[in-house]
Amino acid sequence: MKYQFTAVIEPGEKYLIGSCPEVPEANGQGLTREECLKDLEASIQSVLEFKRDEGLAHIPPQAEKTTLTSE
Repeated sequence: MKYQFTAVIEPGEKYLIGSCPEVPEANGQGLTREECLKDLEASIQSVLEFKRDEGLAHIPPQAEKTTLTSE
């Protein structure tokens, strides 16, 4: 699946700080723009994996599960 997210990059005291309005729990940092974006991308991926695992853990055993793909 491919999704697009908004990356907001702001200067910090020492590092560039990255955030994502669509995934507010995700943040990144880096000395360069590229480092900051790579760190933010990894953070977004980590948050989404955690939320997916957390959500799947609460599905009742009798419920039907199927996969939905969206681009």
